[in-house]
Amino acid sequence: MTTYRLGSSPAVHTPGIIAWAINGYHFEEDRPQLRKVIVDTYSLPETAADQLLSKSVPYSVDGETVVFTVNEDAEPQ
Repeated sequence: MTTYRLGSSPAVHTPGIIAWAINGYHFEEDRPQLRKVIVDTYSLPETAADQLLSKSVPYSVDGETVVFTVNEDAEPQ
């Protein structure tokens, strides 16, 4: 298990970006591009981004930071 903390910056409000990406992840045809945006923006492995965006794992917001824990062995959808 690995815990990730995705911080915000003056240009990017991470809780808002993650909520936007989760909303769009419901549409299967949009998943690869949304996953790529999150992987590239936060330097995450694809499996971690998929688990977060598909809501396979819960996340919490600590101030302006998104915190979640993933199973590294899970395959992306």
